[in-house]
Amino acid sequence: MSVANRTRRQFASDNYAGICPEAWAAMTEANHGHEVSYGNDTWTEEAANLIREVFESDCEVFFVFNGTAANSLSLASLCQSYHSVLCHRLAHVEVAECGAPEFFANGSKVLLLGGENGKIDPTEIHAAVNKRTDIHYPKPRALSLTQATEEGTVYSVDEVKALTDVARHYGLRVHMDGARFANAVAALNVAPKAITWQAGVDVLCFGGTKNGIAIGEAVVFFNREAAREFDYRCKQGGQLASKMRFLSAPWTGVLQEGAWLRHARHANNMAERLEAGLRGMPQIQIAYPVESNVVFARLPKPVVQGMYERGWKFYTHVGEADEARLMCSWDTTPEDVDAFAADLRALTH
Repeated sequence: MSVANRTRRQFASDNYAGICPEAWAAMTEANHGHEVSYGNDTWTEEAANLIREVFESDCEVFFVFNGTAANSLSLASLCQSYHSVLCHRLAHVEVAECGAPEFFANGSKVLLLGGENGKIDPTEIHAAVNKRTDIHYPKPRALSLTQATEEGTVYSVDEVKALTDVARHYGLRVHMDGARFANAVAALNVAPKAITWQAGVDVLCFGGTKNGIAIGEAVVFFNREAAREFDYRCKQGGQLASKMRFLSAPWTGVLQEGAWLRHARHANNMAERLEAGLRGMPQIQIAYPVESNVVFARLPKPVVQGMYERGWKFYTHVGEADEARLMCSWDTTPEDVDAFAADLRALTH
């Protein structure tokens, strides 16, 4: 592979981006000397305390390797094997985790809900819970929200509260998949607590990888009782890092002076720039409101192929049919966006 192809910034996934400077500097500093292992180190303690400051909450914090583990283990902590988890039909826990939530919860069933623009319609919760109440049906126990959603939209504070109110009415606990939680906070310009524990969320999977951290997500329990023995789940699930400081130290780097929000805000701004560049192009339709760091656009197949031939990478299998997902990252530049848009323009005129 040529150097140009290795260094070119792409739009397929924010996982393509490298490590942000703040996370890299913290990892470098953590690499000096010896530290206690298995999460009993000073870096992990500091990172957990910084997360508590961010959320203004005495929450329980755990660090795991990836989002699948974060979602699956946290949902397992909310459910028994005979329970069910309600989520949007396009939620990552349903379409992109290879049955891991069911596996780690020893069989808890995932039940799918509808709703426009990737957001759960509250009436769908009523329908799912009341569909059956007999012992032969997996008892609904948890509601899983994705913030920002798989279609790039963002639940407002009122929308989160509306959903958690319905959940509480039926005795459901609330899980939030926050792989791009930073982008949602940046888009809404609210305190993180406003769309989590103040709005009724029990546990948040706080994403770092998609926002400039190399490896690692934080599982944040606002409901401390639900976190009971979660450390054992992490160990059993292969998520207890022996050198935990290299998962937690980057969090200190991005949280200390607000880099996590600056990077998320920048990625969101690049998506807005990309949307503006695409609007008005013949043959191209913007599929959903652009509210975070992604643009979904309907592109003709010949145009998709033409962009691939020009060296661009993006996904066409994440949303609905004929939708291209164009993801911006913490390191996407205006020049990247404009170059992508220029090639699209050339292919659609």
